Amino acid sequence: MKQKKIIVFLPAYNEEASIAEVIQKIPREFHQNINVEVLVINDGSNDNTVEVARNAGANYIHSFAFNQGLGAAVRKGLELCVSYGADIGVMIDADNEYPADQIPDLVEPIFNGTADYVMGSRFLGTINGMKWNRRLGNYCFTLLQALLLRRWIYDGQSGMRAFSRNAMKEAEIIHDYNYAQVVTLNLIRKGFRMKEIPIRYQVRNTGESFIKFKKYMTSVLPAILKEMRRPVKKVNQNQQVEMVQVSEKV
Repeated sequence: MKQKKIIVFLPAYNEEASIAEVIQKIPREFHQNINVEVLVINDGSNDNTVEVARNAGANYIHSFAFNQGLGAAVRKGLELCVSYGADIGVMIDADNEYPADQIPDLVEPIFNGTADYVMGSRFLGTINGMKWNRRLGNYCFTLLQALLLRRWIYDGQSGMRAFSRNAMKEAEIIHDYNYAQVVTLNLIRKGFRMKEIPIRYQVRNTGESFIKFKKYMTSVLPAILKEMRRPVKKVNQNQQVEMVQVSEKV
């Protein structure tokens, strides 16, 4: 069987305190036919994020000259994953809130042919410690996505996602501030199969979240409306990843 490539990409802005631990937790050898590489998208950090990531084992680092926003960083991450030949791209936040050791669970639905786009759901797994205002915001924005798509979604703001190669090629993120809602709306409207899997949540204990309530509301809501008004073409799902049983250990 031909070896498959997974690239795990981490958008990072001033995450020197946590990014090394995240990179070191990423499983590199969980299957003999899967090669895992790590890409860091440095979003104009002014600390030692780049040096720390390189020393922790990142295979690729792409740096923006100035901070452009999480949406721009994820867009570049997907583009570079395709350019570097990834069969699957995995996005995970660099703040250590998400369980990097669950990446094999996240990619399995793509390898077994049941999904093209997978989100790790904290609300199907564990959300202990999440602040009430963040939890309420998550519920509201997730409900909005579910109503617009007419299908149930549990965690529309998750910072841990996996994309098939075709999904990475077709994903459109139409604004720079954030990506979470628009990329899901875009891919599902194009006909990609989405699945959620339960993951563990851990409250970040370093750094600071980029999310500010006023900015989030004034940036994200208009982007959701813009995305839903855009015509999209259904995508032919012929480029399926060759099936791999990822639960098999090396």
